[in-house]
Amino acid sequence: MRLLETEAAARLGEAFRGFRRAALSAVYGDPAMRAADRGDYRALLAQCGDDPLGVLTRLFVIGVPVPAEEVVKALAPLGFDEARECGLVWGNSEYLAGWGAQFEGERLLFSDQLPNTTGGRTREHVLGIGGASKLLLDATLREPVGSALDLGTGCGVQALALAEHAASVTATDLSDRAVAFAALNAVVNGVNLELLQGDLLAPVAGRRFDLVVANPPFVIATPGSGWTYRDGGREADGIAAELAAASADLLNPNGTMQFLANWLHLEGEDWAERVAGWFPDEGVRVWAVEREKLDPLDYVRTWQRDSGEDHDAEQAAAWLDWFGSNRVEGVGFGFINVRRIEGPSEVVCEEARHAVETPWRDRVGDWFAMRERDLEPETLWQARLRVAEGVVLQQSAAVGGEGWDVDRQWLQQANGMRYAEELDPLVVQFMGACNGEAEVRLQVQLLADTYGAEPAMLYAQLYPVIRHLIERGFLV
Repeated sequence: MRLLETEAAARLGEAFRGFRRAALSAVYGDPAMRAADRGDYRALLAQCGDDPLGVLTRLFVIGVPVPAEEVVKALAPLGFDEARECGLVWGNSEYLAGWGAQFEGERLLFSDQLPNTTGGRTREHVLGIGGASKLLLDATLREPVGSALDLGTGCGVQALALAEHAASVTATDLSDRAVAFAALNAVVNGVNLELLQGDLLAPVAGRRFDLVVANPPFVIATPGSGWTYRDGGREADGIAAELAAASADLLNPNGTMQFLANWLHLEGEDWAERVAGWFPDEGVRVWAVEREKLDPLDYVRTWQRDSGEDHDAEQAAAWLDWFGSNRVEGVGFGFINVRRIEGPSEVVCEEARHAVETPWRDRVGDWFAMRERDLEPETLWQARLRVAEGVVLQQSAAVGGEGWDVDRQWLQQANGMRYAEELDPLVVQFMGACNGEAEVRLQVQLLADTYGAEPAMLYAQLYPVIRHLIERGFLV
């Protein structure tokens, strides 16, 4: 399936050559563009004229009808009949955008209509750039790689970004229409992609890559709901489990896989154990980060609004009944980062629902780099540690019989992951001496002398805490 032949797609790219975020900001101003990002188009609409940039802005950013003669001029050298036949615009004497057009950096991406230009979605809808795709863009590691794979590419958002730092990029999708949009966007942006149609991993069976990303259809829906762009066609959170299980065999040595996922929180079970159980026992190091958790009702409401089915009470009831019968008390959303290693697997799952310093890729890179360091007891015994920049000690205290009684002490990071970590007085005292000058063994000896303890026993007590604080970035 093709939306436009390659030559016509190139002419479409020529028509939209000056239609970029930077150009719109230069003409209409950053305040007008920021307001439009929030759905307030008044300032933008007041400034748009009948020049090509103004016409394209009215059509594809604001979503208002435009007279046919203005559309013809704005879309040249793409023929007006070609634009109507492929669905780019539709109407009679006045025309509306049939596709959505969005910016990602200097890239222009076409997709099916955006919320401001359409009244609903079809079950084969091809999404543009949304919150989930932006999170994955932010989290994806950007070091140069030889080969990259985008599973469930949609309109090609991730694949086009991968092409900036990967020598070759392969992208797959179950939907013919999605592959067609990705092909179109590749031509428009002058990028070469290998595009394959098929279900998830099937088109790349037996192949390995240096970097794999996926924003798959991860929604946990009732069986047979049939929204291709969001429902993976697997039971429960099966699509995430399938990707996790395949991770080691999909990656080259030291390769990385990063994907978005939903996972179930079941009554009486730890979600982290559920997610960890998806991965092979050998060959991967994993960091799974939960960014939010919704209860079943909020989850159903969210995705019914997304598909325009928010008035379908019967569907909502069936969905909630399914959650109830499967003991589901919530649904987690987050992203999973996998590194191919030699030896036994290591899986770390954690919640991070607070604000984190972005880009997330820096946090992911730091996490893997830390896990590759030698933090064994013998090494740390001779290490010189210092408190990381931006770490402060906070206390809470209540007035007692002899003044203020400190009842809690904790560390707080001002940057990075912005973790908070509660400490006992012994660790507070240890960290107070971490200035990068004395070795840990000398600090432990001084503490042992102070408390009348054996240094070896005291270090055995402190070592797990010290290692934990290093891994979480409080000590360097």
